[in-house]
Formats: sequence, structure tokens, C-alpha cells
Amino acid sequence: MDRDTPQANLFEASAHEPLAARMRPRTLDEFIGQDRIIGPGRLLRRAIQADQLSSVIFYGPPGTGKTTLARVIANSTKARFIAINAVLAGVKDIREAVAEAQARRSTGQRTILFVDEVHRFNKAQQDALLPWVESGVLTLIGATTENPYFEVNKALLSRSRVFELTPLDEDDLREVARQALADPERVRVEADVIRQVLRGSLYMPAFAGKLDDEQIASVITYVRNSFGNGFGPTTPEAVAEHR
Repeated sequence: MDRDTPQANLFEASAHEPLAARMRPRTLDEFIGQDRIIGPGRLLRRAIQADQLSSVIFYGPPGTGKTTLARVIANSTKARFIAINAVLAGVKDIREAVAEAQARRSTGQRTILFVDEVHRFNKAQQDALLPWVESGVLTLIGATTENPYFEVNKALLSRSRVFELTPLDEDDLREVARQALADPERVRVEADVIRQVLRGSLYMPAFAGKLDDEQIASVITYVRNSFGNGFGPTTPEAVAEHR
């Protein structure tokens, strides 16, 4: 576990990440959906904004924003934020996190431990975590796709508030797309979309890899006009770049 960085490798960003990873919300204002639990005035939102979060478990299907919400908290809290995955971590990792949390507590800094796939912790691992959550040495954020009322230690569950996340609806997905297209810092619209079209993963899979230069130029022009981002003319160099 890296103790010199503000958060564990689970949340490290890369310029080579796929579009979906690059567009993960960084703040509460960028987080779309789940208004029932994170909307304006809601308890969870107020706790995050005040940096007064108590132990919580985020429960819901894949793709609903559990890890993303933990990442938002990591970006906003003054607490030390440690992230581990229950599939890869064991009691040793818990003990290391506890030792660091105790050291930081003596200086007045809280420690938040994010456990992804917390339901994968066995009884011994959950028992090892329990006393430190009880004593406040660690604030737990657990994420799980399984019903925590059946998969998480009852004592640990009783000391955590469970928030259920649900799949995004159609309006949410439209807002996600709109937000992405309005963020040139993280979305290279021309490169991302043209690449997907020419690889055949959008619109015309039967023609993947079979377009001539004139057809490639037409695709590039179409994408540029569709997004209206003020790209220049479709030059032979632009065609060659996507050949």
C-alpha cells in the first residue's frame, strides 16, 4: 500500500484510459443520477460536503456509480483515503491500514478505508475490520453488488448506513453524454468518435476497415459537423491519420 500518495492505485488516472474512465465524475456537481440519495439537501450529499461522513455501504448493480462516488469522496475529503479491493486484499492489508490510521489519528487526521467488493471479505477479514470501525479509527466505505444484509457481517452492517444505487435512466444517460461532449479537457471528440466509427464499433460494423480515402474523409467531415466543435477542413493529413 502506497502511503506517500493521497489515494491508492485504484483511483489513479491515466491519459491512456478509455473514454468512460476519463469521464468519471471528479466532484459532486459532476455526478449524474442517484438524486434520491445524493441530490441537493440529501443526507449523504450534506455529509460529503461537510467532510463528516460516517461509515457507509454503497449497494447496487455494476455501473451505478459506487466506485465513482467513493472517488468523489476521495477528491473532496481532508481525511486520509485508502482504497483496497476485497478480492486482492487480506487481513495483512487491513492491519496496515489500521496502523496508518492510528498514526494519523494521533495528529488529528481521520482515515477513510474504501473496500471495493466488500462482500468478498470472509468472516475473519470482516471481523478484523469491525473493532476499528466501532472505535472510529477507520471510517468504512464499502461497495458491493450483493445484498449487504445477507453478505456483510451483521455487526459491521449495524455500524454502517446502507445506500442503494439504481441504474441510470434515459435522461441521466443523455446528461452524461452532454457533459462528456462539453468537456474538451478530457474528451477528444474528434479522435474518440472518428476512431470508433472507423473501427466499425459504431453505426457500420460491416464496413470496418474497408473504407477508401474518400469515404474516410466523408466520415471525418460528418463527425466534425455533427459535433460542431470548429475543427478545420478535412485534409489528406487528417485522412492519413485515421487510415
